Amino acid sequence: MAANKIYETPMLDVLEDGPWPSFISGIKRLRDNHESQFINDMASSLLGQLEHSYETRKGYWKGGTVSVFGYGGGIIPRFSEVAKAFPESKEFHTLRVQPTPGNYYTTDMLNQLADSWEKHGSGLVTFHGQTGNIMFIGTTTDGTQHFFDEINDYGWDLGGAGPCVRTAMSCVGSARCEMSNANEHAIQRWLVNNFTDDVHRPALPYKFKFKVSGCPNDCQNAIERSDFAVIGTWRDDMKVDQEAFKGYLETKGRQYIIDNVVTRCPTQALSLSDNDEIIVDNRNCVRCMHCLNVLPKALHPGDDKGVTILIGGKRTLKIGDLMGTVVVPFKKLETEEDYESMVEMAEEIIDFWAENGLEHERCGEMIERIGLVNFLEGIGIEVDPNMVSSPRQSSYVRMDGWDEEAVKWFERKAEEAAANA
Repeated sequence: MAANKIYETPMLDVLEDGPWPSFISGIKRLRDNHESQFINDMASSLLGQLEHSYETRKGYWKGGTVSVFGYGGGIIPRFSEVAKAFPESKEFHTLRVQPTPGNYYTTDMLNQLADSWEKHGSGLVTFHGQTGNIMFIGTTTDGTQHFFDEINDYGWDLGGAGPCVRTAMSCVGSARCEMSNANEHAIQRWLVNNFTDDVHRPALPYKFKFKVSGCPNDCQNAIERSDFAVIGTWRDDMKVDQEAFKGYLETKGRQYIIDNVVTRCPTQALSLSDNDEIIVDNRNCVRCMHCLNVLPKALHPGDDKGVTILIGGKRTLKIGDLMGTVVVPFKKLETEEDYESMVEMAEEIIDFWAENGLEHERCGEMIERIGLVNFLEGIGIEVDPNMVSSPRQSSYVRMDGWDEEAVKWFERKAEEAAANA
């Protein structure tokens, strides 16, 4: 079955040239081959409007207000300004749907979602958007409510859109990765379950993102893309298997190990002994993960595992890109109380930002404006010399009060040691 009206698309046709798959080809398949006449016509009209945008070098989508009952967010409204010329795509709203932690799906789940979307939408889906959601792209205002009702009945929920807590993301983590130092999926569930109302009902200065990576490789890009980044780490010595290392020496060669492992350590924490064993200076290791990635059989994270929490990462907005700042250098996440304290800290941060942030200002931008010391005081966290923006660079501790702060820090450590004795 094909669309009732097919528009000429000479400029879009060029995008099908070359060796790579083209989104234009995908939309054309929906236009020409799908069994639903509604999807055929919507895809055809979409191609016509897109061709018109290429010709005029102008976008013709405008926003508006579209939501489902009881929610204030989760939908990106799109209304066409050229609806008379391309009527079948005059409404082309996008629904954001929260994925599972670690993006785990069964084929039954995916088929169920696809069947519902082809019933109520355009058939276009993106796995996953920048925020992490499954993006169901293109439906009418009426179809929005019907699609949500159907998927909600079998367990799916809308994600965040607008000035709210956005959909959280976590890496594949301990389910498949030997470098994992935390239960990433549990962390995500604790945070998402606690902030569900803040996801669905936008009431914040701007967006706030949680992202969880199980090791400093940071496969979720949490440090530069989330306001609250949870990164798995360890604080004891790296585990070394010298027999496995000798296997690398035999297969790769000594020079390869020197050139690609030892000399690439950013803090020169690696060396070779006289009998060709690898020596790790754990005191100077900054957990960059390079050596563990290159020699995964020989080097592994230590046993004393936990997480580092960084606040304020984001892409360019009012000021330039920001990396997250270490606020909790190390935290164990083993008991229910540990997870509850992490959630309580997140609540304190969001409440403080909601009260003190300017409109359209990310949490990291607020910290830059008011200063880290005022932020830490506002959320009730003591200054720690390990609060850094980059390893081996200047601490954020104010140097004019260094002696007093150092005394406080050592006193706290002594009290903790006495309590744990």
